Amino acid sequence: MPVKVSSPVQYVKICSLYGAGFYYIPGTDMCLKMGGWVRAEYAYNGGNSMTNGPFAAGYNTRTTNNDFVMRTRGYITADARSQSEYGTIRSYIAVGVNYDSPDGALFSSNRAFIQFAGFTFGTTQSFFDFYSSPATAYWGGAPSSDTGDPGWKVAAYTAQFGNGLSATISAEQPRVTGVANTSIITNNVVSLGGAAPSVQSLTPFSVFGALPGTDTSGQTWPDVVANLRVDQAWGSAQVMGALHNASGGYYTSPTGSLTGDAQRGNPSNVIGFAVGAGLKLNAPMIGPGDYFQSQVNYTEGAMRYASFTENGSASPFSFNGNSVGYGWVTDGVFSGTSTGGQTAVQLTTAWVVDAAYEHFWNKQWRTSLYGGYLAVSYNDTANAAICNIATTARTSGGGLSALSNCENNWNQWWIGSRTQWNITADTYLGLDVLYQKLGTASGGTGIYTQVAGTTQPTGVVNIQDQDVWSLRFRVHRDFYP
Repeated sequence: MPVKVSSPVQYVKICSLYGAGFYYIPGTDMCLKMGGWVRAEYAYNGGNSMTNGPFAAGYNTRTTNNDFVMRTRGYITADARSQSEYGTIRSYIAVGVNYDSPDGALFSSNRAFIQFAGFTFGTTQSFFDFYSSPATAYWGGAPSSDTGDPGWKVAAYTAQFGNGLSATISAEQPRVTGVANTSIITNNVVSLGGAAPSVQSLTPFSVFGALPGTDTSGQTWPDVVANLRVDQAWGSAQVMGALHNASGGYYTSPTGSLTGDAQRGNPSNVIGFAVGAGLKLNAPMIGPGDYFQSQVNYTEGAMRYASFTENGSASPFSFNGNSVGYGWVTDGVFSGTSTGGQTAVQLTTAWVVDAAYEHFWNKQWRTSLYGGYLAVSYNDTANAAICNIATTARTSGGGLSALSNCENNWNQWWIGSRTQWNITADTYLGLDVLYQKLGTASGGTGIYTQVAGTTQPTGVVNIQDQDVWSLRFRVHRDFYP
């Protein structure tokens, strides 16, 4: 007898409104796409973590430096969209784990945002950014303004004008580096935590491995970011700017009492700023998929717009025996001591340029060449305030003192190349080779006093430029519909 074949039952209804991989959540009009990725990395001369780079923890002794570091990362993503009278409403989240050896695992969410009618709320990438470090390099820690890897908190509105032209205004999480108070040497500060005030030690200005003696005012308003952008077949371009609160705390360090703050006085509030421009040019005439990207930023009192990741939590330095190179990372500097005098906050100037070219040899092989230059400078008043501390010999608190020459301008430049083999459309492996040069502040000699918990001994050190070669190998797989 003939057998009647029934039609297959579609238990999951495909949603074709937003591209491949979306399906309707049963019983709703919301479309969902699940995805994610897994990555394994192995680095040589990458510092104690692959995030901040070798100049962020540069004691370089047998016990305080890890020449070889391994990393495992994995993220799960979810993209949910539905229609409303205001257009598409989108919510997106990426959650995962990052594990560096020998450090422990760190859980994070680098994307968690809602978008509708031109608005973006939550954690995504800063609207100041244009140049994408991870697109052409595995070493995302080379100085740039890119916040793409950790994500950044924003509340923004983007207006579309047609023909690829758009403009965005955004209130963003402040990019705080810190305002340095040179009157902080080994004094104490009292916090409001707990039932009773607790005394905490402040970092001396000249201790390596930390931001120098920061005395920054509380963040009373967000960074204000704006951009004007165009995206067309030839590529894209953007100009952008940001305003940042770069005000200091009090002229003198607290000495164990919460009273008397007003009597200690404070410098006037100041506003830092950053401006930048970026360009991306597609080059299909050289190779299908080839492109060039670049960005240049100029900042005063807003240094994390010049160097977001590598110097975001520490000033760069590197020991090589009794030779050391360093540079101080600050948004500004002021003094409140009787010897150095009271000064207004002197904004730190920094500018950076990043550039990269990626060439596709074929569908599976690609190579990028990238590099950049960062320059940081202090005006005469700021330099004198720092040198008032740094040229005096000190035997307690650790760090650098008794400089024979004190000039705090410094620079850093780098060049690297990454080659990647795409085994399939969703799986690749590659190798990135990077050379970096730190042009030190204050060439000459100084006395280094051993910092607690480190093995770098006390003694006279030669202050000289430092350089490092780094290697990074990656295996990566995306998994998504």
